[in-house]
Amino acid sequence: MKRVVVALWLAAVVVAWNAVFDRVLIRAGRDYAQTAADAARGSGPYARIDDYMRPAVPRALVLATSAAGVILAAGLVVFRRRSARATSTKSLRKT
Repeated sequence: MKRVVVALWLAAVVVAWNAVFDRVLIRAGRDYAQTAADAARGSGPYARIDDYMRPAVPRALVLATSAAGVILAAGLVVFRRRSARATSTKSLRKT
């Protein structure tokens, strides 16, 4: 049972990392598209996609890794507390 819980928690970490990473990059792409549309209408500066996506990648890495780290840490805390509680309950039953 513990292996299933750990596997599910790790899967949640991977899914969360991917979701945050994708969301940051999608936002950067939308910002670029808006700026490019404004530039095409003549009401904004020329837009280069590189100016939007290059800074978005490290930001996405940091935010996604931070979010995944928080989820992983929370899972470890919960897992350790449950394990400690189960161990103390077993020792109380033996006496």
